[in-house]
Amino acid sequence: MKLKKQVTVCGAAIFCVAVFSLYLMLDRVQHDPTRHQSGGNFPRSQISVLQNRIEQLEQLLEENHEIISHIKDSVLELTAHAEGQPALPYHTPNGSWVLPPESRPSFLSVSPQDCQFALGGKGQSPDLQMLAVYSLLPFDNQDGGVWKQGFDITYEPTEWDSEPLQVFVVPHSHNDPGWIKTFDKYYYDQTQHILNSMVLKMQEDPRRRFIWSEISFFSKWWDNISAQKRAAVRRLVGNGQLEMVTGGWVMPDEANSHYFAMIDQLIEGHQWLEKNIGVTPRSGWAVDPFGHSSTMPYLLKRSNLTGMLIQRVHYAIKKHFAATQNLEFMWRQTWDPDSSTDIFCHMMPFYSYDVPHTCGPDPKICCQFDFKRLPGGRINCPWKVPPRAITDANVAERAQLLLDQYRKKSKLYRSRVLLVPLGDDFRYDKPQEWDAQFLNYQRIFDFLNSRPNLHVQAQFGTLSDYFDALYKKAGIVPGMKPPGFPVLSGDFFSYADREDHYWTGYYTSRPFYKSLDRVLEAHLRGAEILYSLALAHARRAGTDSRYPLSDYALLSNARRNLGLFQHHDAITGTAKEAVVVDYGVRLLHSLMNLKRVIINAAHYLVLGDNDAYHYDPAAPFLSTDDTRLNQDSLPERTVIKLDTSRRFVVVFNPLEQERLSVVPILVNSPHVRVLSEEGQPLPAQLSAYWGSATDLVPDVYQVSVLARLPALGLRVLQLHKTFDSHATLKSSVRLYLHGRDLPVRKHEAFPVHVFPATTDDFCLENQHLQACFSGLSGLLQSIRRAGEEREQRVSSEFLIYGTRASKDKSGAYLFLPDGEAKPYAPKDAPVVRVTEGPFFSEVASYYQHVQTVVRLYNVAGVEGLSLDVSCLVDIRDHVNKELALRFSTDIESEDIFFTDLNGFQIQPRRYLRKLPLQANFYPMPAMAYIQDTQSRLTLHTAQALGVSSLGSAQGLRESLSAGQLEVILDRRLMQDDNRGLGQGLKDNKRTCNRFRLLLERRSTANKSSSFFSKLASAFKALGFPGFRTGSPEVQDSRPISFPSLLSHITSMHLNAEVLVMPVAQEKLAPPALRSFLPLSTTLPCEFHILNLRTLQAEQDDSLPSVEAALILHRKGFDCSLEAKNLGFNCTTSQGKLALGSLFQGLELSSLQPTSLTLMYPLGTAPNSTTVRLDPMEIATFRIRLG
Repeated sequence: MKLKKQVTVCGAAIFCVAVFSLYLMLDRVQHDPTRHQSGGNFPRSQISVLQNRIEQLEQLLEENHEIISHIKDSVLELTAHAEGQPALPYHTPNGSWVLPPESRPSFLSVSPQDCQFALGGKGQSPDLQMLAVYSLLPFDNQDGGVWKQGFDITYEPTEWDSEPLQVFVVPHSHNDPGWIKTFDKYYYDQTQHILNSMVLKMQEDPRRRFIWSEISFFSKWWDNISAQKRAAVRRLVGNGQLEMVTGGWVMPDEANSHYFAMIDQLIEGHQWLEKNIGVTPRSGWAVDPFGHSSTMPYLLKRSNLTGMLIQRVHYAIKKHFAATQNLEFMWRQTWDPDSSTDIFCHMMPFYSYDVPHTCGPDPKICCQFDFKRLPGGRINCPWKVPPRAITDANVAERAQLLLDQYRKKSKLYRSRVLLVPLGDDFRYDKPQEWDAQFLNYQRIFDFLNSRPNLHVQAQFGTLSDYFDALYKKAGIVPGMKPPGFPVLSGDFFSYADREDHYWTGYYTSRPFYKSLDRVLEAHLRGAEILYSLALAHARRAGTDSRYPLSDYALLSNARRNLGLFQHHDAITGTAKEAVVVDYGVRLLHSLMNLKRVIINAAHYLVLGDNDAYHYDPAAPFLSTDDTRLNQDSLPERTVIKLDTSRRFVVVFNPLEQERLSVVPILVNSPHVRVLSEEGQPLPAQLSAYWGSATDLVPDVYQVSVLARLPALGLRVLQLHKTFDSHATLKSSVRLYLHGRDLPVRKHEAFPVHVFPATTDDFCLENQHLQACFSGLSGLLQSIRRAGEEREQRVSSEFLIYGTRASKDKSGAYLFLPDGEAKPYAPKDAPVVRVTEGPFFSEVASYYQHVQTVVRLYNVAGVEGLSLDVSCLVDIRDHVNKELALRFSTDIESEDIFFTDLNGFQIQPRRYLRKLPLQANFYPMPAMAYIQDTQSRLTLHTAQALGVSSLGSAQGLRESLSAGQLEVILDRRLMQDDNRGLGQGLKDNKRTCNRFRLLLERRSTANKSSSFFSKLASAFKALGFPGFRTGSPEVQDSRPISFPSLLSHITSMHLNAEVLVMPVAQEKLAPPALRSFLPLSTTLPCEFHILNLRTLQAEQDDSLPSVEAALILHRKGFDCSLEAKNLGFNCTTSQGKLALGSLFQGLELSSLQPTSLTLMYPLGTAPNSTTVRLDPMEIATFRIRLG
């Protein structure tokens, strides 16, 4: 007690001294007369002394980091040789399992410089920050006259006397690769006719222009046309009449798509264009995605595009930007310290990209200049004034009317160059339409251009013609910032096109396929990497003639099917039911093919003797880990049949970090022993396999093995049927029936304790955390981290949203709830099943429409630091209902929460009370979190869903600032929402949604270092007025936030599951197998190998070339969250990576940095094979392994 008092007194004394010294320092600074003379700045001498001190500190930290690195390398060498077998867990008297300490210590060594990035503060603030814009706007939706969502535009006729208006009319046809019809049906009915007419009609007049964006359609057409027609297309592209814009496989959705797939479909399109037409896209065109992500400008910029266009942005933002002439801007990433990510962006100002909403503010007038709507055609003008064909008699009046619209529209922009798109969905499919549009417009242009007193120059143009003219007027080269234009950062979610119609429903619509998309993506990445490695090793061994090179065609097809599904009516869940089935069949077909590619590569790589390799397509060496009966079935895991002979299993870890994982294997006998490839017994947990809440599946058992898996590698395990299986430990089960009279099938191998009723809460724990659950509901209530007194309230509940009673109801696109969510009230109490074992324990709660399992892994490292949560949802008997999962906490997050964009970056969000509930939902492709000064709670997801943080704002909680996270799991809606689909969402499937819940604390060490950074800020604030204080992640003019390293790796674990492949031969003794370790060094832990993609051969695109694209991403991370016990050696290296020695047994014979999609080499090939990436950057290298 006495000691405690002394410590307290000493601590208080030191604190007082420190505060007093600070006070004196600040006081001196404030009262220094020299400071006032020098215009409010610090005296130079004081600043330089301060700078010197800081530099000395930095140098000391750097030397310290180098010493640590040397120690670390020695430890690594020692631990690599001292890999012992894991000791067995044991049961304590109180009933919990204890794991023996790890035989290998793991450590975290992060360079101080690598922590600077997340603190931000470098670089200038953007002129427009979207979070601030949202806070500023009233969102009052006033009637703007003819431009209903805008305002009246006026001008002086003499405004263009000194500098004439230059108008570019850009003909386009928006082709959805699947929406109302399937991809193939659209192609045969419309797209092929559009492209065929294009070749003919463009050649009739060299002044004509056309743009095209979807390469998926273009490549299908190309395969079906003559050499003569192909030559004509190349001529049209060459002379600038036809422009390929963006050049991706599709025009992707930007809300639900993951950055791997966004990049992959961009590469697929760009590689196709380069190979077949020899062209590289220069400008981006995205007229139809339902809201825009800031990931897209980054990807386009890194692919060397210099301009881009967007359209679907909230009408209130369009109006505000139009009023302030900010519709064109340099779009910059929030984390960019300079301007290296800037790309010029044009935002279209009006309601739609169709002709009535593109010539100017008055749709009634613009519609009269859509000559497809001439009287006698199939479509007309809803405003009841039809177009009139242009003749000598009416051209003066018609041209004047159109020029008035052009001038009004141009008043919304800063330059005297005007962009006027001319097109709509599947336009120009008949020669008559080409004639109607091109001939009538040409007559108007000829008239306008022949009247100098009108001060206008009008012509057909491509998108790049427009951007080039604008750059030329500004006197800059493409890609530079035009003088006087603003810089913007942030994104454009969520989108509303009118009234309170927020397009936030599609963040969740058809979650089954959103999940299947990510399963396919993970398989594609795994297959690409293994195929590239197997091929390189086979070439080096001279056995590539026996390797199935034809697997390349399967890879290529899977890239294209994944790419197709990124389309903004596919992954969004907004297509017709038959079209959804077509996508599903394609995804499943590719998934099965990729499993084959992985199996063939793994077969080659695990053989002890490559000469023994024999590829037999009829009898694959390995079986798949699971199978799916149909495109809409959940996977069924493979059960391994055990008998007296040994069975071998090959386990693939698709991560670039070593991982300590619990590997689940299904077998047909409880008498099983698992051995390493050397024959050492491995500890394992034996569990029952449940078919329902109370029913065991007969003759199926899950054996869960704790295994250390090499990075990107393959590990061989053996299974034995044996009655002496002391290393295989059984789990125990408690069943809570809550008064329900249900038959329980038991098994002699497992103790199952049945409790007819209970209301007592209970907890599960491992060495890192304790999770407590409600005895009644089986749902999570709280989490307590090891070594902490305080429990963190994290209670989960299911909720139901209804839809409005009025005419406008929720549908595939829109979320229009009938008020706040109501608690989900099933007719029966749940059956709760608690399983406890040495390597994992779990709580399964079976409700009528959802089964939820919360699992806690008893593992040292990443897997044991978070809760694994899965929800099997089936709402097929609901009518106009949406099921949500909400986590309520006592984290004081106020109204701030954070969501990711495309799994690439984090965007802070603010719950805005001035907006309706549905406006506060955002896309969550990978994660969302809430935080306060002490804690951060992250919900990681394996599929894109809609998320919000509503609790605090709705005042549902005792504390107004208490935070929560809410995710929409599925939606079943009986009606169309009037956006063209013509269907509701009635084709729901049984869907499994998978999550990880991670609770982190701010580290105490960091609190002291952030004290120094705050001190620096104080000096800065004194010397430099206008410096903003407050929480850097919210109030700062550059709001940035990053996940921690642990959070990044948790996300990877969730999204890149291990694949378990049994050796197919049951009886034969297979040739000697050995584990495959592809990497010779550990990758710095903020580096991610996004892909290792073998490139196609020059002559035959179904065969591989000797080159591959290595795509690396260096992640930005927040060091201020504690990172202990990661379970693997995590070091950072200031962005440096030695590629020359990375792949074991393979030489890097060439290395060429390129633009993101490999279209442009970046400089000459370097002499060194060590590369350096800045945080957040994605870099592509063209490499040759041999």
